[in-house]
Order: sequence, then C-alpha cells, then structure tokens
Amino acid sequence: MLRAPRGLAGAAFLKLAFAARTMAGEPTVLLPELRSLLASGRARLIDVRSREEAAAGTIPGALNIPVSELETALQMEPAAFKALYSTEKPKLEDENLIFFCQRGRRGFQATQLARGLGYQGARNYEGAYSEWFQKEG
Repeated sequence: MLRAPRGLAGAAFLKLAFAARTMAGEPTVLLPELRSLLASGRARLIDVRSREEAAAGTIPGALNIPVSELETALQMEPAAFKALYSTEKPKLEDENLIFFCQRGRRGFQATQLARGLGYQGARNYEGAYSEWFQKEG
C-alpha cells in the first residue's frame, strides 16, 4: 500500500490527491459554496468524526454519525434512524448531503459509501473541519 509522506511533502501529496479527485469529477464542495448552502438552509451536514472529536467542536447544524456507523445508519428504516439520531433520515434524492471529517479522508470515504448506497447528492466538504475552524471558528 502506498503511504503519503509526512510533513510538508505529505501536505503537498494530499493537495495533489484532492485535486486529482476533483478533476476526476469527485463530488466535493468548497467553503464558499458551503457558506451559501448553509445560509440558504439547503445543506444537510454529517460530521463523520468520532463522537469525542465532534464534542470538541463541529460545524453548526451538523449531525454526528461516526464513519464506522455510517453504512448501518444510512440503511436503517426512517423511524429507527429518527429514534437514534433525533432527526429525519436523509433521503436518497437529497441534493446537498455533505460529509466532512477533520482533514478530508473520512469525509471522502463517507461520500463514496453514501453514493454507493444510492445517495447521489452526497458530497465531501474538501476543506473539512480543519478549514472551517481556521476560517469560520
């Protein structure tokens, strides 16, 4: 398995990897669009970090479903989902179902998983919580 280098080389590697995904049509959202979607109430945010990470801070309005629980959650019956997460289950046709994590990797995995389950409006917030915290937090 190929491993990303650490430090500045690792950061450059990750930027190139994200650029390649975006160029390949990977469904992402950048901060300016996310701001607009949030302001208009048209985004459904899912924080796929651990409960501990999300408890330390998250994007306002985000629902926390750790990536390890996501597949099960997205396949639940709507009533069971609502009972567990206290909100409506996302619909397959939701246009702006946006996943994020701390740096982007788990959000990317969550987006791929959701799209594989039929959530075609699933997208990854490329900047992740680290960008949000730096620029909005």
